[in-house]
Amino acid sequence: MTASTQPTQPTATSQPAAGTQPARTVVQPLPAHQTSITLNNGTVIPQVGLGVFRVPDGETTVNAVTAALEAGYRHIDTARVYGNEASVGEGLRRSGVPREEVFITTKLWNDDIRAHRAKDAFNESLERLGVDYIDLYLIHWPADGWQQAWSDLQDIYASGRAKAIGVSNLHQHHLNDLLAMGGVKPAVDQIESSPQFTNQELVDFVHGHHIDVEAWSPLGGTGGDLLASPLLARIGEKYAKSAAQVAIRWHIQRGVIVLPKSVHADRIRQNIDVFDFELTADDMAAINTLSTGHRNSADPDNFDF
Repeated sequence: MTASTQPTQPTATSQPAAGTQPARTVVQPLPAHQTSITLNNGTVIPQVGLGVFRVPDGETTVNAVTAALEAGYRHIDTARVYGNEASVGEGLRRSGVPREEVFITTKLWNDDIRAHRAKDAFNESLERLGVDYIDLYLIHWPADGWQQAWSDLQDIYASGRAKAIGVSNLHQHHLNDLLAMGGVKPAVDQIESSPQFTNQELVDFVHGHHIDVEAWSPLGGTGGDLLASPLLARIGEKYAKSAAQVAIRWHIQRGVIVLPKSVHADRIRQNIDVFDFELTADDMAAINTLSTGHRNSADPDNFDF
């Protein structure tokens, strides 16, 4: 493992072909008390990002993004289907933080996958965001035609307009099919993962192929009761931290990129204030016992959108 004390700007150098085994590298804290992970093509991604799923377009998203960047976030995760890419771009511009200092992820939606319009959809996302490149572009779900979409993403990557490409919601068998295609290896698989649904078998499989894992719904998702867990509260008391901060720290120590969501400035600040304590091995093991094995969202093998 190697270390760096500063984030480096992603480059358009080729990602390794399937079957190669570059080392995953967790580097030292960024200036904003943030850790980062070096992806398999050398792109550096801040380990904690702001997710904006279901955040309303307009001032709500703009304010969340500006609050996050003010708090030290340098990673924003959006998607075409969220309907708020333009507001993410506006929040970035209002923040005054230079574009090159912020890692932006967006995603190719299922309708565009099925219509074989990945390249057009990518250009439209660029226009809505008001940027000339994306740091990470993902296939959102394994909708019909995702294999062709992956080929199109490789062309986008080769153009340099996406600094890294990856997938989201792919199971082991999907990834095996993708890796068998050869060519560019995905940089990440963004999957559902939380203490209530660790998805650990898939996490281990993905890491075993030198692909990084991003966790969506990292705090249990809508309708869950994870943050009311007495166990997380007890662990948090030891460190003067909230249940949410304990859960985010759990993800970090698993080597997972974590994408908590909030529209409240105080909660946004709290969610990144997780770099001044460390969970013990016993803490980690106890949190693992919260896993129910049940998803809070759709199964990538059985979805209807």
